[in-house]
Amino acid sequence: MDVELRHLRCLIAIVESGGFTDAALELGISQPAVSRTLATLEDVLGVRLLRRTSREVVLTPAGVRVLARARRVVAEVEDLAREAKTGHGRLRIGHAWAAMGEHTLEFQRRWAERRPDVSLHLVRTNSPTGGLAEGACDMAVVRTPSDTAWSDTAPGRFDLKRFDRAVVGLESRYCALAADDPMARRRQLRLADLSGRVLAVDPRTGTTTPELWPSDSRPRVEEIHDVDDWLAVIATGRCVGVTAESTLAQYRRPGIVFRRVRDAPSIPVWLIWWRDDPHPATPDVVGLITELYRDHAPTRRGAGPSPPSEPSDRPK
Repeated sequence: MDVELRHLRCLIAIVESGGFTDAALELGISQPAVSRTLATLEDVLGVRLLRRTSREVVLTPAGVRVLARARRVVAEVEDLAREAKTGHGRLRIGHAWAAMGEHTLEFQRRWAERRPDVSLHLVRTNSPTGGLAEGACDMAVVRTPSDTAWSDTAPGRFDLKRFDRAVVGLESRYCALAADDPMARRRQLRLADLSGRVLAVDPRTGTTTPELWPSDSRPRVEEIHDVDDWLAVIATGRCVGVTAESTLAQYRRPGIVFRRVRDAPSIPVWLIWWRDDPHPATPDVVGLITELYRDHAPTRRGAGPSPPSEPSDRPK
């Protein structure tokens, strides 16, 4: 026989009420049933938990340790039941790299004002679903390049049919490069400028692949597996990277600058969630993030130290 919650609740009731009689009243069972339940728990654990005297019930040293764990276990189960019944008082939003970019802080502030009943937690998980498939969050912000990246035939990917999704915004693409790179002097770049370079790519969660270039002029690729690794190889000058605009807001690094790639297609920002178990606050999240992207036009500035003025290549 395994330890059951009723065994732990019985032990807690005996200690907190001060005896078997009061514990029976609290639990709504007979006193002999309390005694049998405690005896079963002691048999399963193989230790004596309580000693009865003529006036009181005393915990043994083993009983002290078991009682502490029992209280934590019962509290966790009660929290789980309460959360399920109250419609999720906590919301976890996952992301692989940069959440909502420059809108992240404003989203957190507005959420606290509009939905103070639902606590918000941002969770970074370097997975194609931003932690959703792994159970780390209730919904996730993702920027995968296409539906094919979600196919269950692709290694490490997940079937898009399991999720619902909504596009909440668009972001420009930026090139990240070492600050002393000759191209860092320019305000904007084109895809053709990068065809002869080595492109740092995260095959699991990155937003850019060599297919962005024509087949006869694709850059060479060096695979990395995390945003910090991506920044590290770019800072050395060995690689360049192409990323969503949101990366600029959350991953500024000394020695790295970002320049807009003016002829690259925009990146859609998706919210995804479980189709068969959406969080009750999902419509509010979709609405608020969509509002932020709509009300704040995408940044059109190069990030990092200002390069020399080049009027013919200024952002429009």
